[in-house]
Amino acid sequence: MVEENKGGWFGRLKAGLQRSSEKISTGITDLFTKRKLDAEALQDLKDILIQGDLGVSTATRLTSKLAKTRFDQEISSEEIKTALAEEVATILAPVAQPLVISGTHKPHIILVCGINGSGKTTTIGKMARQFKNQGKSVTLAAGDTFRAAAVEQLQIWGERSDCPVISRDNGADAAGLAFDAIKEAQASGADVLMIDTAGRLQNRKDLMEELTKVVRVIRKVDETAPHSVLLVMDATIGQNAHSQVEVFKNMVDVSGLIITKLDGSAKGGVVVSLAERFEIPVHAVGVGEGIDDLRPFEADAFARSLIGLES
Repeated sequence: MVEENKGGWFGRLKAGLQRSSEKISTGITDLFTKRKLDAEALQDLKDILIQGDLGVSTATRLTSKLAKTRFDQEISSEEIKTALAEEVATILAPVAQPLVISGTHKPHIILVCGINGSGKTTTIGKMARQFKNQGKSVTLAAGDTFRAAAVEQLQIWGERSDCPVISRDNGADAAGLAFDAIKEAQASGADVLMIDTAGRLQNRKDLMEELTKVVRVIRKVDETAPHSVLLVMDATIGQNAHSQVEVFKNMVDVSGLIITKLDGSAKGGVVVSLAERFEIPVHAVGVGEGIDDLRPFEADAFARSLIGLES
């Protein structure tokens, strides 16, 4: 990756997570001014972490780990933050995995799903551009056949990234479109096929079943596909992300997460609790609208930004 100056990616990540980190960082600074890490302080610290959307389980794990080495000792806010950032990075490290395009499948079929407004179509466009920059040929499929605006948006991204977009009339069968898209991508020799899907709430059983139909039809063309199933999630939803992951994972076997809109959220801590609970790879995070604001997820950088430390 190209080296950036101090105001580069880490700066943008830190700025994007500012609303999340302020809650945690300010709380810790206020709490630990010449104070021992006693039972009351640990409970207060746990409350701060829960308010920062790390969840009860993760907050308990972090404070318990701290208590093992520093219980009843005087400790500074900076020492607390450093220790927490290290432990958060330990939780995140196993899931910080870039999306790898398999050379054994041509095309490598990526199914992209998520609820309405999560940023699926924009994410597909940004990823397509990145794949193209890596020298891969990419085809896009406008599987959100319910919304004409979604098709148009994907076509705009297709033009920007010089990727063909396969689409059908508004209201067309999404599974049929996926079938046709795979056939066309195979015929053209594309390296990657990214299939957009309609946004659907995880509590709408009919829409979720339609998504499983898309997967079934994809497997009629290639029984090994989809090779990646990405769930795009808006960070502003906080702990509601857990139910989303659970339902989508059960329905379509999600293989990776993309977390968007961190720059508009005070709930970035949810990424840590998702990592601890589900252990699903987090391929990338987004902190803005620009093409360069979707980047591979890095555990240390995210942990330090979330807790409010410098790089």
